[in-house]
Amino acid sequence: MRQFTLTVLLFCLSFGIQAQEPDREKIKTLKIAFLTERLNLTKKEAQEFWPVYNTFEESNNQLRHEAFTKRRNANLESLTESQAKALLNEIATIEDQRHQLKTKFLNDLQEILSAKKILLLKQSEDDFKHQMFEEFKKRRREQHGKP
Repeated sequence: MRQFTLTVLLFCLSFGIQAQEPDREKIKTLKIAFLTERLNLTKKEAQEFWPVYNTFEESNNQLRHEAFTKRRNANLESLTESQAKALLNEIATIEDQRHQLKTKFLNDLQEILSAKKILLLKQSEDDFKHQMFEEFKKRRREQHGKP
């Protein structure tokens, strides 16, 4: 049954990522299904886990986007050394906030899941990213006529 579910998930994944700008909601839905299957959450665990996980993901993504935007919008050519140092400090502060957020997230998870499932979560997230990247590479090769 698990193999069948993963096969269906990967099939949906390959259909869901056909556009150049993948639909984030489809990817999010696929990720939820993938993690739910991998973690084998009980009903009680799922009810407690998903709100914590979603809150963490949203906050972490906001902080990551904020740091990215600051770096991208900085005109390195025209920055003075003191402006560059100030920008580095801002980015470091954001990274510290991300670290604190991650620490809180792990502490919160320990109240919901076993340590083994928390480690499995990280591994499953990495596996999902890897599968997404491989699917993206495959689609790019197909678009450019390469095998």
